[in-house]
Amino acid sequence: MKRQLRNTIYIVGIILLSACKGATKNNEATETEKPVITVTIEPQRYFTEAIAGDKFSVVSMVPKGSSPETYDPIPQQLIALGKSKAYFRIGFIGFEQTWMDKLMDNTPHIQVFDTSRGIDLILGHRHEEKDSSNGHEHFHAVEPHIWNSATNALQIAQNTYNALCKLDKKNQPYYLARYDSLCHRIQHIDSLVRVRLSQPDAAKAFMIYHPALSYFARDYGLTQISIEEDGKEPSPAHLKELIDLCKEKDVHVIFVQPEFDRRNAETIARQTGTKVVAINPLNYDWETEMINVAQALSSN
Repeated sequence: MKRQLRNTIYIVGIILLSACKGATKNNEATETEKPVITVTIEPQRYFTEAIAGDKFSVVSMVPKGSSPETYDPIPQQLIALGKSKAYFRIGFIGFEQTWMDKLMDNTPHIQVFDTSRGIDLILGHRHEEKDSSNGHEHFHAVEPHIWNSATNALQIAQNTYNALCKLDKKNQPYYLARYDSLCHRIQHIDSLVRVRLSQPDAAKAFMIYHPALSYFARDYGLTQISIEEDGKEPSPAHLKELIDLCKEKDVHVIFVQPEFDRRNAETIARQTGTKVVAINPLNYDWETEMINVAQALSSN
């Protein structure tokens, strides 16, 4: 009931914004203001800003330190969204599954671009989560963490470039130059990761609390073991299984993310002599995070 009331308040705020938008537009807008693009997560903001340069302002809906699986936007964000020219979605993350229809219903002028188009998706991801719109539980049909992959990053960059050219065709040469530069950087990161992971002692399997590195593992032929059990804390029996599996697969690294409790990871580490490494797959600095993961796996 409280959540329904909050959602109603959000929608009323958008309606009020729309009603007064025409009256305030001339006072707020200036010729020097840049058009705004809204994206879902910080790594997307990195890719978009890398190509858009100084032609657009880019803002993220899910702020630093929040989980895009369960985040609910605050009213100020919904109001600010009305100023955006376009929304670049990442594809299948929980925030978008829950909120995208609501957001677009109340900002119909915004063009929406799906930056996951053309990506070879991992299907059958069974991460259980609460749908904040109705309280029901459901499962992802797609593994949503597509950005944690150099292969996918190239496709995201291409989709972003294409979208920017549609929004601002006259600056296509500018976007093309920056897109080419970004692709070179992504390919360079990919080559550095491959060199690190090709070392004789590099890990072939790793454990992680929330399975955000599925595409990274696929790119480089690694095995990812999730501590979460259907999106929940592992039961004592499952925790025992994870300890045994950690030993069986010769796991040396357990990754933990800032949005999740690390106590279970530390319990497994104590029982197996495994090191716990903090990473942030939602970091704006995508290049650094990719190298951090590879470094942890190659420094056994």
